Amino acid sequence: MANQNLRGAKKAKNDEFYTQFGDIEKEMNAYLEYDPDVFKGKTVLLPCDDPEWSNFTRYFAQNFDTLGLKKLISTSYAPNSKPKEIPYQSTLFEIDSPDFDETKTVSNGKIFTLSRDRTGDKVINVEDLEWDYLDGDGDFRSDEIKALRDEADIIITNPPFSLFRGFLAWIIEADKKFLIIGNLNAITYKEVYPLIKHNRVWLGNNYKVNGGAMFYEIPEAIANLEQVREIRSDEKGNKVFITRVQGVRWFTNLDHGRRHEPLSLMTENENTRFSRNKEIKGVGYRKYDNYDAIEVPRVNAIPRDYEGVMGVPISFLDKFSPEQFEILAITKTWDDSSGLKTKIYPTQIQVSESGKESEVGKLNDGGAIEVHETPSSTHYKVEGKMLIQVYARILIRHRRAER
Repeated sequence: MANQNLRGAKKAKNDEFYTQFGDIEKEMNAYLEYDPDVFKGKTVLLPCDDPEWSNFTRYFAQNFDTLGLKKLISTSYAPNSKPKEIPYQSTLFEIDSPDFDETKTVSNGKIFTLSRDRTGDKVINVEDLEWDYLDGDGDFRSDEIKALRDEADIIITNPPFSLFRGFLAWIIEADKKFLIIGNLNAITYKEVYPLIKHNRVWLGNNYKVNGGAMFYEIPEAIANLEQVREIRSDEKGNKVFITRVQGVRWFTNLDHGRRHEPLSLMTENENTRFSRNKEIKGVGYRKYDNYDAIEVPRVNAIPRDYEGVMGVPISFLDKFSPEQFEILAITKTWDDSSGLKTKIYPTQIQVSESGKESEVGKLNDGGAIEVHETPSSTHYKVEGKMLIQVYARILIRHRRAER
């Protein structure tokens, strides 16, 4: 149900989903446990944010000294650039400031910075935040925000769901460290998958939090009460609506310990005998009809002794260790990078049990189907009568010392 809420928001270009403080804290702890100095002496930029409301700003401001930050920069998007159903409410923080400008407050984005002990209490924290209006609306593609990007060492945020591809490209262009939130299906984007394959981007530690889902705070104006998991009140007495969104992940190029933990796996024979997966137990592994690889329907069913290519769900990347596996390709039409040769089959059409024809390739001069190096999809036969296409698969194999 929560996914419907997310899809509806995306369709309406409504990206007002606020990440909870606890989820941010748990994720940052994964990088701090691996490298306690990961943020030390760094300038952190939080673009596409709402600093007055944002838990990203709150977390890094509260922990400025503990993390050893050099500078914190947080920028917001102008209220009049957001969906009309999201009413803008100025905070007392803004209204009570001598810099408050009623003409700019809806047309200009805002910038919050933290770098010094402004209050004189010998601690740098949220009380020392300084703010001003941006010259523009705060769009990350503007020259104004690009300059802040270039100043930063690490970029961290929950970018607009509808702009994820462009936002990631914007970061990669500047060769910055980052930690951003996106949908798991972003793995299959042609702008994202090559970065993952070449070990320039990987998933964060989020799969250990909430079973791979994330709980978001959403504004009352767009809250669907049928999908709301919880209603809270904040310190100001305002209602806070919480919804659960499945399939949300952190994407990053910051290292953490989990990605170097190898999966504990059973052998092919052990899985056939004892697997909890009904597709495998007592049956074994199916081979694709149009690709020389076996289908592994669940990550925990990857056989540790199989030497060939395996097709695994994209959620495999939650537990991917680059020391244990190599990524070869993904079953998408735009990927022709694997260099692996497939089999050639003697028929052009497979007829399903319903009598409907299903094309699986093109005839060559010899009357056989040529399936190219990387398939646009993977499928297997059921009793030789019907082709069943599986969801997008990542093609992997074990790393072996002898290779």
